[in-house]
Amino acid sequence: MEYYLENEFLSLTFNSVGGTLTSIKNPLGIEYLWQGDSRYWSGQAPVLFPICGSLRNDQAITKDGKVLKMPRHGLVRKLDFQYVGQEWNRIVFSIMTNAELFKAFPYHFKLLIEYKLTGKTIQVNYIIENFGNEDMPFFIGGHPGFNCPLQEDETYNDYYIEFEKEENCSVPLPITETGLIDTQQRTPLLHQQKILPLTHALFEKDAIIFDEIQSRQVTLASHKSSHKVTVQYHDFPYLILWSSPNHGPFIAIEPWLGLSTCLNESDIFEEKRNVQIVKALRTNTYSYSIQID
Repeated sequence: MEYYLENEFLSLTFNSVGGTLTSIKNPLGIEYLWQGDSRYWSGQAPVLFPICGSLRNDQAITKDGKVLKMPRHGLVRKLDFQYVGQEWNRIVFSIMTNAELFKAFPYHFKLLIEYKLTGKTIQVNYIIENFGNEDMPFFIGGHPGFNCPLQEDETYNDYYIEFEKEENCSVPLPITETGLIDTQQRTPLLHQQKILPLTHALFEKDAIIFDEIQSRQVTLASHKSSHKVTVQYHDFPYLILWSSPNHGPFIAIEPWLGLSTCLNESDIFEEKRNVQIVKALRTNTYSYSIQID
């Protein structure tokens, strides 16, 4: 089912399937959010929970022996969320443990996703409640895709990513066949620079995984127009840039709390990089924002 928020600057559409954004338009009718053309990628802005990326052989084990089984990007991105309610500038969706989810991820949780529209900024809040009697390890991440180019008279190569800070970093190798990451095999990418020109060749192998950058804000911008998308992600240590290898006219800008299992990691879930723990009967909250210009 679809739901809507709007103000004088933006019109937003949401769907209860995945509890996610499906449209971001300005008053000129320009659509900023990728519209899910299945020739390239049928997704739009899925929520990744309780993992980001892949587990080795789609499973892991906890320190106390629980077996977790789940596909790439977790369990909830294609499920129906409950519409909790909305006010003039915010809307909330939720999903909680049921028998099927408990088989794959044996913890008692409730995930709320709150969207707040203020001016030209959409704030996305992930609220994870643990109503069980034991600590719960997890990860969560955003995967919003944006049209690129935004206008018909532009091309993909007219666009670039601008980082908040001057960066000097390499990126690890994604292993397409397994979905895992080789953090030891790295490719230099940014050399004291803030600008990454976009080309489809960047994504011929897979995503670009930024696990070393200092920036907590990036902007998608064009050399030919003033339209921009800025993603700010102070609560998230990792940033993923991705587009489809068959030259999809979009780019996903993804703040993640965790990564796919790395080759030098074990299959113990709590030993994965940056694992998050929500204590029994407690709540953790994480936020990122999307600013449209």
